[in-house]
Amino acid sequence: MKNLFFLLLFMSASISFAQHNLEKQFIDIEEKVIEWRRHFHQNPELSNREFKTSEKIEKHLKSLGLEVKTEVAHTGVVAILRGDTKGKTIALRADIDALPVTERNDLPFKSTVETEFLGTKTGVAHACGHDAHTAILMGVAEILSKNKDKIKGTVKFIFQPAEEGPPPGEEGGSKLMIKEGVLENPKVDAIFGLHIRSGVDVGQIHYKPGGAMAAVERFTIHVKGKQTHGSEPWLGVDPILISAKIIDGLQTIISRESELINEAAVISVGKITSGVRFNIIPESAKLIGTVRTLDPEMKKHIMMRMEEMTQTIAKAYGGEAIITFENFTAVTYNDHKLVTKMLPSLELAAGNENVTQIKAETIGEDFSYYQEKIPGFYFYLGGKPKNVIEPPLHHTPDFMIDESGLLLGVKALTQITFDFLNN
Repeated sequence: MKNLFFLLLFMSASISFAQHNLEKQFIDIEEKVIEWRRHFHQNPELSNREFKTSEKIEKHLKSLGLEVKTEVAHTGVVAILRGDTKGKTIALRADIDALPVTERNDLPFKSTVETEFLGTKTGVAHACGHDAHTAILMGVAEILSKNKDKIKGTVKFIFQPAEEGPPPGEEGGSKLMIKEGVLENPKVDAIFGLHIRSGVDVGQIHYKPGGAMAAVERFTIHVKGKQTHGSEPWLGVDPILISAKIIDGLQTIISRESELINEAAVISVGKITSGVRFNIIPESAKLIGTVRTLDPEMKKHIMMRMEEMTQTIAKAYGGEAIITFENFTAVTYNDHKLVTKMLPSLELAAGNENVTQIKAETIGEDFSYYQEKIPGFYFYLGGKPKNVIEPPLHHTPDFMIDESGLLLGVKALTQITFDFLNN
């Protein structure tokens, strides 16, 4: 009964803020948000190289009279808005980097940018929606800056580079942002973010309390055999055969050892490199792949068994193998109390019938590192193009979103900010 009382009180306060004269401001900002998104889409930049992107963000934030800091984690931009009344501090985060993908569609603002990535010529495209996230947060910053009198506390806007991972040999992303103090001065009490999804209908918001997205590890397996002529395999040790057996064996860790009724887990090998000629059995092979887990104990067990199995299989066929792991993201863990508290805000922004709880997914997101430090809530925003049955997937040349979904992102983060700081 006590919880119900506080929930009703919270919703009453939330509605009062929603009833302030913001609707016209939302209508006015939509065209700007779409224009910003199209600019970023047409001028994408890779991780840790978002120089012009940062300049445009900085210029906008300074025009709003915010306290702006640049070159955070190389190319990140952080701005602070202080409300007229002191209170807690909320952080809102958007990722700003693009991907080494050649765009393949007929959009008038299609990216034609080309570059060289890890020695390969490629296009550059916002094939995951970070251009939308950036534009949405710029819109939220403008709305909130015009309503300082309604804000009790402080808002920190975090425009983060390198969510897709920094280039080899460099630091970047949320880890470096945290290392450089983005959650301090002032100390952040909670952080929020969103991700537009091409497979979720416009007007919809999806969320998951607890573990929402997976911890991501990259693994590399170096297999050592013995080189010989392809006509006489018995005189050597075939690292390609060993690699095939290792790949087959690793999948049994998922299919026969992991309690998938509790949480999902995935092992995928994405690259195999070996050999130079059709009639030479090579000396070595290299496998690169990923492990996705949602439970810390499952992660520990899976990685232990991968190490044991890799070495044992290689030895059984007369070779050697060493596996190494590199952490990419932690579990994107939505704090249960924070989700419960802020769910009414999402429902006010989108409508109760348009907010849906979903199951966890095995994709990864470096927003998770913020959540290791402070309570956080990360949710999905609908961007499925209209009249499309099979929407183009993220990280593909055909990726596309419906821009009519951007305004809901602005409304949702604005509502969350008002409600978190004033309740």
